[in-house]
Amino acid sequence: MASPPASTSPAPPGPTGPPARPARLVVLVSGSGTNLQALLDAIAADPEGFGARVVAVGADRDGIVGLERAERAGLPTFVRRVKDYGTRDAWDHALAEATAAYEPDLVVSAGFMKIVGKEFLARFGGRFINTHPALLPSFPGAHGVRDALAYGAKVTGCTVHFVDDGVDTGPIIAQGVVEVVEEDTAEGEAALHERIKEVERRLLVDVVRRLARSGYRIEGRKVILP
Repeated sequence: MASPPASTSPAPPGPTGPPARPARLVVLVSGSGTNLQALLDAIAADPEGFGARVVAVGADRDGIVGLERAERAGLPTFVRRVKDYGTRDAWDHALAEATAAYEPDLVVSAGFMKIVGKEFLARFGGRFINTHPALLPSFPGAHGVRDALAYGAKVTGCTVHFVDDGVDTGPIIAQGVVEVVEEDTAEGEAALHERIKEVERRLLVDVVRRLARSGYRIEGRKVILP
């Protein structure tokens, strides 16, 4: 199947109503896959009512725990490593093709640590979800927890948002708040990050459930949930 040309046009608005069947999820991981596991556990606990099912798990590297979790769950997996391709655009095309093969309704970045390119966004924009360990638009980028601590923020948290062509700039779907306590220091960043991850897992599960069951639309920067 020929790939559509890369596009910089705005992302499509996404579904306006719930699908007639369980939404198909492709989940992308780069590490331990705890967000993936949270989704798998929630779906297993309510397979009829959750409204979605994971149909495949993709990764940008081999030998990670996230892929092991997928394999234990009996899910197909694929790996597309950047270093295996001559250009970043070629990798982006390969990732888009591998993802599209499973015909997802939603693509979930569950700790996926690569920035996708124009073709991937042209094909999955408006239905590609990411999590970030800060309250966007504050503290975007790879060090959201560290940056919030360094700034002296009294509260931080996590954000689930749609991905656009910026860095953590896509429309916000939902946020969860985590208090910064006196014991949280630059040296103790991991403890704060772990508290954020606990909230993040619950928030991601809730967002995916709501999007899958009730549909949504995107109006400018606002995500409208029924």
